[in-house]
Amino acid sequence: MTSVERLETRLRRLEDADAIRSLKARYFTSCDRKDPQGMRDCFAPGAVRIDYGRIGVFEHRDQLVDVFERLGCHPHVVEMHHGVNPDIVVLDDTHARGTWGLHYQMIDTNAHTITQLGAYYDDEYVKLDGAWKIAATRCVVTSTLSVRYTGETPAVLFAGAQPPAVPA
Repeated sequence: MTSVERLETRLRRLEDADAIRSLKARYFTSCDRKDPQGMRDCFAPGAVRIDYGRIGVFEHRDQLVDVFERLGCHPHVVEMHHGVNPDIVVLDDTHARGTWGLHYQMIDTNAHTITQLGAYYDDEYVKLDGAWKIAATRCVVTSTLSVRYTGETPAVLFAGAQPPAVPA
């Protein structure tokens, strides 16, 4: 491999890593804007592995989108997803993996609760028709704070790593 080819490869890997960061940003933005199609488009079509712990384990992007529409796509559910500390490794021209930190906050104006959590994502990416997609992801919650608010006085409902199971 010539020095020009090595330079082209390094540049392509940097561009691919940047495209993956943009992909994950689109995913977080789609979640916050209640955009099911935008969320769906971030994942590879066909078989995928999506493990969101208590939310569920899914084998197709549409299964995740169905749960998103049922649980999150409501005006009373106000969310903020902040992805931090991306560590992207481009393995070859069509495969990559990455880890991300997540700071998440949700206000439920019907239940008068605020939930804040920390988590991390382990992702696998695949490049299809020139575009990077999420092929597998696992989200692991590392900290949770749940607060109920009435009037001006919030009350802590839970603080720790994993909240107690809530009946569906």
